[in-house]
Amino acid sequence: MASELKVDKIFNAGGDQDSGINLATNDTIKFDIATSTKATMASTGIVTIVGEGGTTTTNLQQGLAKVWFNIDQEPSTQTFRDSFNVASSSDEGTGATKLTFTNAFNNDGYSAAGMAKDDSGGSFGILRISSPMSTTQFQFMGESHDDTNVDCDVAAGSLHGDLA
Repeated sequence: MASELKVDKIFNAGGDQDSGINLATNDTIKFDIATSTKATMASTGIVTIVGEGGTTTTNLQQGLAKVWFNIDQEPSTQTFRDSFNVASSSDEGTGATKLTFTNAFNNDGYSAAGMAKDDSGGSFGILRISSPMSTTQFQFMGESHDDTNVDCDVAAGSLHGDLA
């Protein structure tokens, strides 16, 4: 018969702030609430949580954006408001920005979504992929409503896929 331990807290008695649970290589940690599993963590590092409505599960790593960015494309400045997994950017001409990733994708089949806003003349902009996608770089183009290339005041997007 398996042992059962019932506690309110788990802490590191040594006080070095690195408390944790060490399990054998094939074990899975399950988080049960009211006899229903709400999350699991496998020995592979995959975390699965119960999704909306409680009837489906979501793989946490698969559902996260692997790259996201919010940049002002103004020439010679290309100021990032914020970003994740972006090592650098380069100005590739009017409206064109190339991002280099900190951590590469597993393949070039990731998905990209974005939006843009251009304040010149009150027009909106769009983002479009402007060169073949690669595992280490992504290039996009800011474009106005009349199909001209513009450096957008706001260019924001996210990329989803598997990291290498």
